[in-house]
Amino acid sequence: MTDHPRLPLAGVRVLELGNYIAAPTAGRMLADFGAGVVKVERPGTGDELRNWRLQQGTTSLLYRTINRNKKSVALDLRSPAGLAAVKALVAESDILLENFRPGTLEKWGLGPEVLDELNDELVLVRISAFGQTGPLSARPGFAAVAEAYGGFRELVGDPDRPPTRVGVSIGDSIAGMQAAFGACMMLFDRERRRAQANAKSDEPDSPRTVDVALNEAMFSVMESLVPDYSAFGRLRTRTGGRTEGIAPSNAYVCAEGKSIVIAGNGNGIFRRYMEVIGRPDLAADPGLASNAQRWARRDELDAAIGAWTAERTVDDALAALDAAGVPAGPIYTAEDILADEQYRARNMIQRFDVDTGDGVLTDVAFPGITPVIGGTSVEIDHLGPDLGEHTREVLEAAGVDSGMIAEILGGGGADSAAGSEDDGARRTSGAEGGRP
Repeated sequence: MTDHPRLPLAGVRVLELGNYIAAPTAGRMLADFGAGVVKVERPGTGDELRNWRLQQGTTSLLYRTINRNKKSVALDLRSPAGLAAVKALVAESDILLENFRPGTLEKWGLGPEVLDELNDELVLVRISAFGQTGPLSARPGFAAVAEAYGGFRELVGDPDRPPTRVGVSIGDSIAGMQAAFGACMMLFDRERRRAQANAKSDEPDSPRTVDVALNEAMFSVMESLVPDYSAFGRLRTRTGGRTEGIAPSNAYVCAEGKSIVIAGNGNGIFRRYMEVIGRPDLAADPGLASNAQRWARRDELDAAIGAWTAERTVDDALAALDAAGVPAGPIYTAEDILADEQYRARNMIQRFDVDTGDGVLTDVAFPGITPVIGGTSVEIDHLGPDLGEHTREVLEAAGVDSGMIAEILGGGGADSAAGSEDDGARRTSGAEGGRP
């Protein structure tokens, strides 16, 4: 197994007050690369994601995945002791992540002014449905709503059916990625300002708040949706498995009923593609020389390609396309991913034994860490922790008064019975060694 260098975010301290997926995704990305992420959860129930897609026991594998490499502290922010403990953690943090409805931090007495008094170098990352300003800022909203507002949902599905959604919380995940990027950007700027501290400069201080709106995160990946409409009055519509203006690029059914994706829309690729499927007439047709021309005849092209794939197995079709240099691939299920050599070669499947609270699941596969540094995926140190597993450890390290810690623990502030070193998740023999 490849030895990885010191992780780039080692020493960065992150306080995560998030719930569900968006802020926890940002926290996961920072933790994956060495940041010390302390996740604060409600006593008793914790992050609601613990119960999402719960198949067995008390903690879902979704929670274990998104909250890997973090420590869990259970605190009631409505109690004086819980609020004081959080303030102690703020004072020693570099980044604070939150994804509550705007005004929630302020209601708890943790607004930006208070945070600035506690730690004047803290980077505050706020994720909400519509951002911290504007007429919709006070409205709640999950990613499904934000995907619709951002223009994304209108383009997903077939044109003769209502818009559908993709199979994951893509709005939350993209917002989480932007939040992690924003946090790193502000840290970089902070270090730059420190380096210039003794130099004379008229440059004003940069803001230290990152404001991520779910709808804007989705809008940011919509490519030329708005420019095309603004310039030409062109409204994009749903195109099923195609992407508007690009042809031929679609999914096609093979002989055994499985489908493959073929992206043969480049001009040179298209000619080779048509030769492979036995249609040299289409390869030589001057009316198909450009993408725009091929898009106009997309149904004709898809029919020809579909007739060819229907007579071949997935393996035979992909072998022929690969030999001709035509980009194509199978449509994978989870079973296919686990069997794939490429994923294994880059350590993208890492295995753990997982205590669900109702028994131990052995050798469970989890997705590795991206992006890759050092040739293969960095090792996951541990999966999402048990509720309150690290409350005492974290608060003691933050210098919280022992009497206050006893009050927090005595009031159900930590899942002390379940949160032992023997619980949670342990790496199996498939990926030993832990984090360097």
